Amino acid sequence: MNDATDEIRDISEVPAVELINTVSVHLMSAAAVKLGLGDTEDAAAEIDLDEARKLITALAGLVTAAAPEISDSHARPLRDGLRSLQLAFRETSSIPDAPGAGPGEKFTGSVV
Repeated sequence: MNDATDEIRDISEVPAVELINTVSVHLMSAAAVKLGLGDTEDAAAEIDLDEARKLITALAGLVTAAAPEISDSHARPLRDGLRSLQLAFRETSSIPDAPGAGPGEKFTGSVV
């Protein structure tokens, strides 16, 4: 059997909650890097608020949609991480968004 068939079979065995958590963690990590929160010496050079906004909004949509489908023990840390990123975005941005207009806040409500 070829590698592609093996990969398809492998993903079919992964529970949905694990996939949701994995995708969420990747979105969180990417957003953190785009907010300059990476662990490299030149992390500040990675700041890209436009990209961070997109990633945080996508994360908010996923977490908000998935929360009713996964247990609270899985959803709570995702919501906490999302909120931390939303607040970090507000701290990093020199032009403040109105309450409820920050990244992902159309899904989560205002974080301020």
